[in-house]
Amino acid sequence: MPALKESYFHRGGTTALTGLTIPEHFAGIAQRFPDRPAVVSLHQRRCLSYAELAEEVDLLACGLLGLGFGKGDRIGLWATNHIEWLVVQMATIRIGAAVVCINPAYRSTELAHAVRHSEVHALFAIPRFRSSDYAGMLQELVPELQEQNKVLACREFPLLRRVILFDPTDPAATKRPAPGFTCWNDVLDIATDISDMYFAAACGNLDRDDSVGLLYTSGSLGLPKTAELSHHNLLNNALFAARGMHFSEQDRLCVPVPFYHCFGMVLASLLSLATGSCMVLPGEYFNALEVLQAIETERCTAIYGVPTMFLAELDHPRFDTFDLSSLRTGIMAGAPCPPALVQRVMEEMPCPEILIGYGMTEASPLTHLTARNDPLSIRLTTVGRNLPHQEVKIINPDDGVTVPLGTIGEICFRGYHVAKGYYGDAEATRQAIDTDGWLHSGDLGSMDENGYVRIEGRRKEIIIRGGENISPWQIEQFLLTHPKVAEVAVFGIPDEVFGEEIVAWIKLQAGQSATGTEITDYCRNRIAHFKIPKLICIVEEFPLTVSGKVQKFRMRELVLQSMQKNKDAAD
Repeated sequence: MPALKESYFHRGGTTALTGLTIPEHFAGIAQRFPDRPAVVSLHQRRCLSYAELAEEVDLLACGLLGLGFGKGDRIGLWATNHIEWLVVQMATIRIGAAVVCINPAYRSTELAHAVRHSEVHALFAIPRFRSSDYAGMLQELVPELQEQNKVLACREFPLLRRVILFDPTDPAATKRPAPGFTCWNDVLDIATDISDMYFAAACGNLDRDDSVGLLYTSGSLGLPKTAELSHHNLLNNALFAARGMHFSEQDRLCVPVPFYHCFGMVLASLLSLATGSCMVLPGEYFNALEVLQAIETERCTAIYGVPTMFLAELDHPRFDTFDLSSLRTGIMAGAPCPPALVQRVMEEMPCPEILIGYGMTEASPLTHLTARNDPLSIRLTTVGRNLPHQEVKIINPDDGVTVPLGTIGEICFRGYHVAKGYYGDAEATRQAIDTDGWLHSGDLGSMDENGYVRIEGRRKEIIIRGGENISPWQIEQFLLTHPKVAEVAVFGIPDEVFGEEIVAWIKLQAGQSATGTEITDYCRNRIAHFKIPKLICIVEEFPLTVSGKVQKFRMRELVLQSMQKNKDAAD
């Protein structure tokens, strides 16, 4: 390959893109490997073969058709990692509907936005998760549930017709009636009314460009946006990611990342089901000890995670007691990956072929991946090259001109993997995807003569904490609802554990007084826990530009200087 002269790289490929839909491809895999394990859920003590998973998917798909749902509808999924999540995902796609992935940490305000904005027709939810009473929040948001009518007519959510409650930790609970809620078994019972002929006709008119996934992603401004992704986007991205890991039906993937996120929904779920490999679920949410136990007992060959997950596993007090020798490969992504941590994973786990991934939800999500035969320096300090059949360029964000090699600029993508846009938001789509089809990432990077990309920072203000993309604007708008708060600015600072932590500078209303603890208590149970600022600074004034704009960079400098002084004093 000739050396590049400017920061543009098109990755060709010897394998063509597939034009199949996800159900078509999955049917072929289930026929090839009917008896191989598709998913092992350790916390549920359940295991399904590919034949069994396909049967459960079709049964739930029939039930959804029996309830009146079908192609073009949107099915929300608000749950943690269980086999049922996979079944709902695949059954929704099977009937031509789109699955709306909702963060389990969402509280009532965020849930309401997701259901309303994505125009959800049906919502699957578990009863509770940790301190979150999902059923209670739903009854508060949808008072019509109290009327005990399973077919809803909601004033606030006019398209929402069903709320389906299921409890993977207590299957018997799905058989007990719940006022206003449809139960899992209600859906399965209706499935028997659907004939084979009707089922085949209803599921046979899918197109590769149909929308199958609405995944929330935070922007630097406004409430979370919803990337609209198709069969073609997601299936091809999963397949080429699998090829990058040299994945086959012999592999067993440990999945501690959440399914609601693109990392779990595409690179774990769809990737595994597209290759005939086995997914191993250590628990319904991340727990380092459960991950280590799962790798050993299930002889996992691959492991996923954001950097904080790998750090928690390596530093677990019982780490040295586990036999992790079955590990071969995996992906670390979702946040900047420190070279020292990557090397520890390679040597101490050991996971010699661990790869670094980079991308964004709007890109299905993977755009770059290191390779196992890349030089060590490349694997430790870059995010590799773009996947086959993708284009990448780095531009001057001010004029859009492609920059010379080695020059820092904004990373842009073009190809099969770019989302159809943001659901219900034409203006946001126009701002993100230009008229030539380039998706502007908002991230800053540089490219070398062989197409390898190094991440240099972010043009946008998104805070990435433990793999979660967090919008400062959204937190600012929430904090302004506190009666004592007059002005607020939210930004991130570096953190060794989570990558970044959240800081809020707050100016109070005249004559008011408040403490950081009071503000933190106000946040609890109102916004997701990962959005609550770690450090709250009550200040008299904000640093401003001459034109009156808030200087967040100066706030960040002052916070870091103060932290360094405190550290020096303690030493």
